[in-house]
Amino acid sequence: MAVAQDNAKVDTAIAWPSFLGAKAIGVDATKIPVNWSTQENIAWKTPLTGHGQSSPVVWGNSVYVTTVDGPNKDTYHVISLDRKTGKVQWDYQVANTAPVANSYYVSRAAPTPVVDAERIVAFFESGDCVSLSHDGKQQWSKSVEKEFGPWKAEFGLGASPCQDAQRVFLLLEHDGPGHLVALSKSTGQTLWSQPRAAGRSWASPATFEIGGETQVIVSSNGTLKGYSAQEGTELWTIGNLGGNTSVSPIDIGKGTFLVGASAGRNGENATQSQKSNGLVQVSKSGSGWEAKFVWQADKLSPSWASPIQFGQHAYWVSRVGVVSCVDVATGNVLYNERLKQACWATPVGIGDKVYFFGKEGLTTVLSAGPSFQVLAENQTLDLNDLPKETTQMAEETTEERRRSAAAFSGPTVYGAALAGDTLIMRIGNQVIAIEQPTEQAK
Repeated sequence: MAVAQDNAKVDTAIAWPSFLGAKAIGVDATKIPVNWSTQENIAWKTPLTGHGQSSPVVWGNSVYVTTVDGPNKDTYHVISLDRKTGKVQWDYQVANTAPVANSYYVSRAAPTPVVDAERIVAFFESGDCVSLSHDGKQQWSKSVEKEFGPWKAEFGLGASPCQDAQRVFLLLEHDGPGHLVALSKSTGQTLWSQPRAAGRSWASPATFEIGGETQVIVSSNGTLKGYSAQEGTELWTIGNLGGNTSVSPIDIGKGTFLVGASAGRNGENATQSQKSNGLVQVSKSGSGWEAKFVWQADKLSPSWASPIQFGQHAYWVSRVGVVSCVDVATGNVLYNERLKQACWATPVGIGDKVYFFGKEGLTTVLSAGPSFQVLAENQTLDLNDLPKETTQMAEETTEERRRSAAAFSGPTVYGAALAGDTLIMRIGNQVIAIEQPTEQAK
């Protein structure tokens, strides 16, 4: 199904164009409410076919999400929703070229797509990659796995693509030889690829403007590397890190960015991760580049959520919901406090507040700044009225996998995006819009 979008009516000043909203433009979020409930402030809720672990992206009047459905992850979906009403505008389906049993244990439509004025590019863990126009028509498609695979990934691929004006960048990390790949946005052609060491990681790359040049920054599998976006040349590296397998680098300007790493579920990365959380500075050095830590904070341990910088402070949140506030200039940890729920999604700063999205739907709003102050705790999900899953799941074959499946089977807030005065959140099979109600609606 496809519904044409009237470009004359598209508000292109509103954009959350990629994972974590990198280079989001025109976001005016001053009207996002501080307090809400499942009875108020829910502008719309839209159930989805299939299940997806990706975050929503926004361009103009449309919100885009991805899902996968079928017992063997048979069909991927790229779904366009009307930003103001939540109505499904179109649902483009992609036949999976590398089917595998649909399991809680394996990533399910995990990479977040990228969007710009001309297209949506969606990448799936099967290696299927497709570019669509804003009215849901295919521009190109390809199987990246056929070119760089096959994958050896027990838990699937999870890294989201990043982009610049001409290229989309894919990080292919698995147990076999990996690659960082640049594709042409307009044709899907592979422009360059750089080999990467084998290793399990779900950390997403990011593009930063440093010294007048675009670099692709990859924090993953024990190293931090910068590549030329245009040519793919490796420009610099920081090694001897550890636990940096799920957190994306976060640009805070002027060649500096935050990086994070986890000690691991059983503390297996405890020693190396202590020197893998901090602030990095990249600068030109003669004819080359130099990268070094400005500071390192050895007590931080994020799990799924990436750190964010908001004003003079940065925030890390762990798998058990411990929030750490850090002074950006010095790296001093100002507080460590625990929320009521763990957070998988990366928090978002709005106005003078920071929103933390609890896994089971409790959004905690903190006052930004050096002191821990809870302003609100808002339940977003009505746990008695969740949409039924359409995805058919495989029976897990071992006790360990069954325990993990039980942990992953409940509702999970995977990501959030800002769309003007609307906060967009998504669980696996539903997208939810939070707004301040108008006077007419009260």
